[in-house]
Amino acid sequence: MKIAITGCNGMVGQRVVLRALQTSHTVVGIDNVAKEGTEFRHDPHFIFILADLTHFEETLKAFEGCDAIVQLAAINQPIDYKVNTHNRNVVISWNVLRAAAELGIHRVAQASSVNVLRGVYSVQPQFDYFPIDERHPTLPDEPYGLSKLIAEMQADTIVRRYPRMRVASLRLHWSIPTRARAYRKDNEKAKGDLWGYVQEDSSAEAFLRAVTEENDEWKGHETFFIAAPQVAADEDSLELKQKYFPDVTVREGWVKSGRRGFFDCSKAERFFGWVHRDYA
Repeated sequence: MKIAITGCNGMVGQRVVLRALQTSHTVVGIDNVAKEGTEFRHDPHFIFILADLTHFEETLKAFEGCDAIVQLAAINQPIDYKVNTHNRNVVISWNVLRAAAELGIHRVAQASSVNVLRGVYSVQPQFDYFPIDERHPTLPDEPYGLSKLIAEMQADTIVRRYPRMRVASLRLHWSIPTRARAYRKDNEKAKGDLWGYVQEDSSAEAFLRAVTEENDEWKGHETFFIAAPQVAADEDSLELKQKYFPDVTVREGWVKSGRRGFFDCSKAERFFGWVHRDYA
């Protein structure tokens, strides 16, 4: 398969490119900045295109001849909490989806975020129940999370008009090389992201599975949480919950001790067989 990977020079993008090349795909890497030091830059199955995806015609041209798209190009934090992150991200995500539809590319996986919830970038974290699944209300109060929620709404819109398309919005947690690197010394500061993470190669696998796995029962647009099944914290999960979120409801079946994570990622396993692994 010939897979376009936007934001290919970013931290997540590089892992997705490497994973795709390792599994015998041809990759068209697209970024607005050239980078020479990547492991794949001179791989014969890698093609780099310098493009600004805020321009639709550039986006359209970059995707020509591709079979699938992994959309990772974005500003990955609110920055000044004003307009730049929101405006740039929203334009890019729509251009990518609309170009895919125009070119008849039916498989798209786009990077959403756990920050569609009111989490780490919010004034105050707010959660309705644990473990969190895709039915949880999405009520961001900052521009980055809002831009990701709008990208999900854009996907809902595009598949209504182009029902043959299959779009996965992966609500990615903090993608990091190892669980050890995910540990934070201050649990109070880490409560907004629920002490979570995702191992970077496991996150790359999720994106590739979303566009390559066959499942005739899945059409249209779906959202998926992508996070490790355990917390990166020294305290017991129940202790953390009782200390920081004592009034949040616990759903039936959630393990109430140990290091069990606060996200339910079983939907990703059901739809495209993704299960988190700590590769390093």
